[in-house]
Amino acid sequence: MATPDMTDIDPTVAPSGAGCVECDADGSWWVHLRRCAQCGHVGCCDDSINKHATAHYRETGHTIIQSFEPGEDWFWNYEINRVVAGPVLAAPDCHPLSQTSPGPADRVPRDWQLMLQ
Repeated sequence: MATPDMTDIDPTVAPSGAGCVECDADGSWWVHLRRCAQCGHVGCCDDSINKHATAHYRETGHTIIQSFEPGEDWFWNYEINRVVAGPVLAAPDCHPLSQTSPGPADRVPRDWQLMLQ
Protein backbone atom coordinates (compact mmCIF):
# COMPACT_ATOMS: atom_id res chain seq x y z
CA MET A 1 0.00 0.00 0.00
CA ALA A 2 1.44 3.34 -1.05
CA THR A 3 1.91 6.17 1.42
CA PRO A 4 0.80 9.56 0.08
CA ASP A 5 2.75 12.78 0.30
CA MET A 6 1.62 14.23 3.62
CA THR A 7 1.12 17.66 2.02
CA ASP A 8 -1.99 16.07 0.51
CA ILE A 9 -3.41 15.28 3.98
CA ASP A 10 -4.19 17.58 6.90
CA PRO A 11 -5.16 15.38 9.86
CA THR A 12 -6.24 18.42 11.91
CA VAL A 13 -9.08 19.53 9.59
CA ALA A 14 -12.57 18.47 10.66
CA PRO A 15 -15.10 17.24 8.08
CA SER A 16 -17.31 19.88 6.47
CA GLY A 17 -20.46 18.28 7.87
CA ALA A 18 -22.45 15.09 8.25
CA GLY A 19 -23.46 14.83 4.59
CA CYS A 20 -22.47 15.76 1.07
CA VAL A 21 -22.10 19.54 0.98
CA GLU A 22 -23.51 19.95 -2.53
CA CYS A 23 -26.33 17.40 -2.15
CA ASP A 24 -27.41 19.08 1.09
CA ALA A 25 -27.42 22.44 -0.68
CA ASP A 26 -29.60 21.26 -3.57
CA GLY A 27 -31.81 18.76 -1.71
CA SER A 28 -30.32 15.70 -3.39
CA TRP A 29 -29.22 12.37 -1.88
CA TRP A 30 -26.20 10.08 -1.92
CA VAL A 31 -25.23 6.43 -1.73
CA HIS A 32 -22.00 6.74 0.32
CA LEU A 33 -19.88 9.62 1.56
CA ARG A 34 -16.19 10.47 1.07
CA ARG A 35 -14.10 13.02 2.95
CA CYS A 36 -11.30 15.07 1.44
CA ALA A 37 -8.19 14.39 3.53
CA GLN A 38 -6.76 17.83 2.73
CA CYS A 39 -9.65 20.24 3.42
CA GLY A 40 -12.39 18.10 5.02
CA HIS A 41 -14.96 18.53 2.22
CA VAL A 42 -17.57 15.77 2.45
CA GLY A 43 -18.91 14.67 -0.93
CA CYS A 44 -20.88 11.78 -2.35
CA CYS A 45 -19.15 8.75 -3.89
CA ASP A 46 -19.00 7.73 -7.54
CA ASP A 47 -21.88 5.29 -6.99
CA SER A 48 -24.05 8.33 -6.23
CA ILE A 49 -25.83 10.17 -9.02
CA ASN A 50 -23.90 13.41 -8.48
CA LYS A 51 -20.35 12.14 -7.78
CA HIS A 52 -19.45 15.27 -5.79
CA ALA A 53 -16.31 13.82 -4.15
CA THR A 54 -14.69 13.25 -7.55
CA ALA A 55 -15.91 16.66 -8.73
CA HIS A 56 -14.19 18.20 -5.69
CA TYR A 57 -10.93 16.48 -6.67
CA ARG A 58 -11.22 17.76 -10.25
CA GLU A 59 -11.99 21.31 -9.10
CA THR A 60 -9.35 21.56 -6.36
CA GLY A 61 -6.66 19.00 -7.16
CA HIS A 62 -7.00 17.55 -3.65
CA THR A 63 -5.92 14.00 -4.40
CA ILE A 64 -6.72 11.97 -1.26
CA ILE A 65 -10.12 11.03 0.15
CA GLN A 66 -11.14 8.79 3.02
CA SER A 67 -14.38 6.88 3.35
CA PHE A 68 -16.83 8.73 5.61
CA GLU A 69 -18.88 5.59 6.23
CA PRO A 70 -19.10 3.93 9.67
CA GLY A 71 -16.55 1.16 10.12
CA GLU A 72 -14.48 2.16 7.06
CA ASP A 73 -11.09 3.85 7.33
CA TRP A 74 -9.55 3.37 3.86
CA PHE A 75 -8.00 6.19 1.83
CA TRP A 76 -8.09 6.59 -1.97
CA ASN A 77 -5.65 8.52 -4.12
CA TYR A 78 -7.30 9.85 -7.29
CA GLU A 79 -3.94 10.67 -8.89
CA ILE A 80 -2.65 7.07 -8.84
CA ASN A 81 -6.12 5.48 -8.76
CA ARG A 82 -5.49 3.18 -5.80
CA VAL A 83 -5.90 2.66 -2.06
CA VAL A 84 -3.21 4.35 0.05
CA ALA A 85 -2.27 4.48 3.72
CA GLY A 86 -3.13 7.51 5.78
CA PRO A 87 -3.19 8.85 9.34
CA VAL A 88 -6.12 9.17 11.72
CA LEU A 89 -8.07 12.29 10.75
CA ALA A 90 -9.82 14.76 13.05
CA ALA A 91 -13.14 13.59 14.45
CA PRO A 92 -15.74 12.66 13.54
CA ASP A 93 -14.52 9.82 11.32
CA CYS A 94 -17.91 9.03 9.77
CA HIS A 95 -21.41 10.37 9.31
CA PRO A 96 -23.81 9.89 12.25
CA LEU A 97 -24.80 6.25 12.76
CA SER A 98 -28.46 7.32 12.64
CA GLN A 99 -28.00 8.58 9.07
CA THR A 100 -28.95 6.00 6.47
CA SER A 101 -26.93 4.87 3.46
CA PRO A 102 -28.18 5.82 0.99
CA GLY A 103 -29.26 8.97 2.66
CA PRO A 104 -30.57 11.04 4.02
CA ALA A 105 -33.62 8.77 4.28
CA ASP A 106 -36.19 11.52 3.68
CA ARG A 107 -34.62 12.44 0.32
CA VAL A 108 -33.88 8.99 -1.15
CA PRO A 109 -36.40 8.14 -3.88
CA ARG A 110 -38.13 4.76 -3.76
CA ASP A 111 -36.63 3.82 -7.13
CA TRP A 112 -33.11 4.94 -6.21
CA GLN A 113 -31.50 1.68 -7.40
CA LEU A 114 -33.02 2.08 -10.86
CA MET A 115 -31.66 5.64 -11.02
CA LEU A 116 -28.10 4.34 -10.67
CA GLN A 117 -28.22 1.88 -13.56
